[in-house]
This record gives sequence, C-alpha cells and structure tokens, in this order.
Amino acid sequence: MSGPTHALGPRGLCRGAALTLVFASVLATGAATGSLPHGHGTSTAMKARAVASTADRDEVAHAAAEALADGKSATEAAEEVVSRSGDRWGAVYDEREYEEFEQALDGSYTGVGLAAKRSADGLVAVARVQPGGPADRAGIERDDLLRTVDGHRVDKRPVAEVVALLRGDRTSAAAGTTVVLGVQRGATGPTRTLTLTRARLITEAVTVQKIGPDRSDSSTAVLIKVDSFTKGAGAKVRDAVRSAPAGAGVLLDLRGNSGGLVTEAVVAASAFLDGGLVATYDVHGEQRALYAEPGGDTVRPLVVLIDGGTMSAAELLTGALQDRGRAVTVGSRTFGKGSVQMPSKLAGGSVAELTVGHYRTPAGRSVDGHGITPDLAVSSRTLQRGETVLSGLGGGS
Repeated sequence: MSGPTHALGPRGLCRGAALTLVFASVLATGAATGSLPHGHGTSTAMKARAVASTADRDEVAHAAAEALADGKSATEAAEEVVSRSGDRWGAVYDEREYEEFEQALDGSYTGVGLAAKRSADGLVAVARVQPGGPADRAGIERDDLLRTVDGHRVDKRPVAEVVALLRGDRTSAAAGTTVVLGVQRGATGPTRTLTLTRARLITEAVTVQKIGPDRSDSSTAVLIKVDSFTKGAGAKVRDAVRSAPAGAGVLLDLRGNSGGLVTEAVVAASAFLDGGLVATYDVHGEQRALYAEPGGDTVRPLVVLIDGGTMSAAELLTGALQDRGRAVTVGSRTFGKGSVQMPSKLAGGSVAELTVGHYRTPAGRSVDGHGITPDLAVSSRTLQRGETVLSGLGGGS
C-alpha cells in the first residue's frame, strides 16, 4: 500500500522510499524480541554507496545541535550532512515523520489505500486496492492506470516517486488532506479526475487461503501471502503454518514484499526451520548473526514466490530458506537490498538513519546490489507455476 513518504527532492525521495517500503527497524523492537543483541536493532535498506562511519553520525549530530542553538532547523542541517556522507539511503526524519514511520511498522499508515506497480506497457498501474479505503470508495480498481497525481504526469515516473506523490510531503501527508488523481480504466478509456481524502488505514500484512481444485480437501495446499514484515507478521506466518492441514504444502508468496522488520522475517523463518542460521550481518565491521528458533516445520513441502519487488527483509528470508535447502524458489530475481541501518536521535527530536553494515545469507552470499536468483525462473503465471512445483513436491494443490 502507499506507505508514508515525503518530498521528492534527492534526499526527500530517499527518505520517502525508506518510509514507503518500511525498510528500517526501531532499536527497541530488536531488543524486545530477543532476536538481536540488546541495544541494537537492524533493518534492510537500499544499496548504500558506502558504509556510514561513526564520524558521520557524530557530524550529523553536531550539525543538528549547532543549527538548533542558532535558531535554525536541526532537521535540515542534518539532512545536508547526510546528503554529503556517501550514504545514498541515509535519511533524517523530523518528529512527526518518525512517528508516522513507527506507525507504519505497526501496520498502519496515512494514505489513500492503493499500491502502485509498473504495467506491461511501462505505465503506472494500480496493483492493489485496500477494501474500504478512500481509493476503493472512489471506485478505483486493480489495473487502473494512474495518469496524474495533483496535476503531475506520472506515466513514466519511478513507482517510488508516484507513491511519494500519493503520500504527500511534510505539510500534506496527514489524514484529512486531499490528493487529486487522474485515473484511466484500460488503455483507451477516458481519464477520470478523482479527489481522494487521505485517511488513517490499517494494513493486513499476512493473508492465508487454500488453493487448488478442491479447497475442501484437507490436504490441499495453503497460500500464505506476506505483503510486508510489519510487527506481528512473523507470528502470523508461523501460526498459519501450524494451522495448515497435515501433508498440505505451503506457497509462501513474497512477491512485491517491500521488507520491514528483520526480526519479523526471522520469526517467519523459524516457522520452517528447526533453529540454525538465518543470516549474518556486520555493524561497523563487527560480525553478528541471526538464528531461527527451534521447532519449525521442516517436512512440509514449501515453495517461495519472488519477483523484482521482493526486497530487504523478504530477501533475507528467501535467502535463508534457499541456502538451507528448505524451499524451492520460483519467479524472478529479487530487488537486491541488503544494507543495515540504525537510528540515532538528534537535537530537537529528529532521527537520523545511517547505513552501518550489510547482511549475508547463510551460505555467505551478499544480497546488496545482487538480489536472489530463483531456482526456477519464470516471467509470467508465477502462481500457477508455483502450484505445479508444489504439487510435484507432494504438497497438494
């Protein structure tokens, strides 16, 4: 769904994409779950040009404090330093933005209730519409084309920029504000102008359904779709696996999964693994590791669906299941985000997120900039091919 995002300048777009795709973690989350060393949270973010150093963080903090003392904007001063740091996806949030960001990690956001994608013709299309949301109430449907947002042509813009426009900037990204969309149904249909009012919405990160020709069959396969790893998503995956009929295979659909909390991805991995390594990562050169909890289902047939929209924490989960021989992966190469960021609070309440390291799969593969190649590459009918593979593994469907 269109997540929280902000201005579309170079730094604004970086910050917007980080928020929109829910890349980062909050420090307290990692410590509370016990999945990370106390005092350190991790998140995956887009490829950084360089690992931010301690000096970078100190410089950002100093710039913010100095600006505040001079009566200037601490956030803007910190942003200027980050823009020069070499950390492409480093970001600075003011208090309101970071509050919005944390709410997104809880599974709520302010928006119009639609997700965007690139159409086969290279245009921007609607990927999903949240039931009951502003877009749904306005009559927008999946595969409708987005032609304009607040008067801006968006035909060839990157999807992240379009989502940022849907979201609004610092002054407009709030419930009750409006956004005007030009929406076209079909390549030849007329373009309708619709005014939508942004609202606070709750996302459903994990959905579960039976698949196959006979859904009443107790051994039919189960499709677990994970849109993002917000808080509680990992436990929902685990519960879905435990509730699946004995002998039923699982299709774990991570296509379009924008990532989220690494700790939640580790919990999801624990549903399919009996302990062991999920990933390694470094923080300022210090090596650390993430481990699955013991007791997961290691027998049930498992196929993971991935594509170019599979990012970040979803790539971490995919890499773990693939490296450890637990799943067959089907689809297309994933996006390739594998950097670790940590937040630091600045003077005036702003928060800076800077890259501090990268993670690797259990086999030592770097995801950052490379992505994960599926075992079976397919460019269309991915779900159907996944069902066929699952059936061949004896998982029903």
